[in-house]
Amino acid sequence: MGIVYSKITDDELLVHLKRNDHMAFTEVFNRYGSLMYSHALNKLRNELDARDVVQEMFIRIWEKRDSIELKTNLGSYLFIVLRNSILNLIKHQSVVKNYSIVFSKTNEDSGIYTDTLIREKQLLAMIELEISNLPPRMRAVFELRRKEYLSNREVADRLGITESTAADQMKKALRILRNKLGLLPILLFYLNSK
Repeated sequence: MGIVYSKITDDELLVHLKRNDHMAFTEVFNRYGSLMYSHALNKLRNELDARDVVQEMFIRIWEKRDSIELKTNLGSYLFIVLRNSILNLIKHQSVVKNYSIVFSKTNEDSGIYTDTLIREKQLLAMIELEISNLPPRMRAVFELRRKEYLSNREVADRLGITESTAADQMKKALRILRNKLGLLPILLFYLNSK
């Protein structure tokens, strides 16, 4: 008779998770997913951000499953990982907002508005070119996530792939774009695509 995952303890689940057991991972998600989402939503006040941060958190848990060492219990560990993910998102949003303020202020205070617009268009053209050079599936995932604002699950349903594949493809796309263009042009792209 097989393991009834819903009946085993968190500690036992972790043992199975470290053995690359997908069913153990699914059970961790089933036990803690909605609780983590509620907590993220309470902190971020944005459903899409909350969903994304929880998805990223669970992806990180799966990727780092071998090295998870609990000093407390699994629930507390997940809350710590989620808290760090939320703080990273808030920090990222703050950088984007500050850049937007500085960018707008520069445009208001200077006589080089036309030049700024030309440079902005050139940057956006460079970014679009790099996006078009991404492998087809990765490009499709990136465009659905950042232009149509779909979640990883919605992207997965649309493209007929798994949710984790959608998340992985998005991460790889961002890594490629950052390596080719640097952080600032990517931020500019996000500011102008919303």
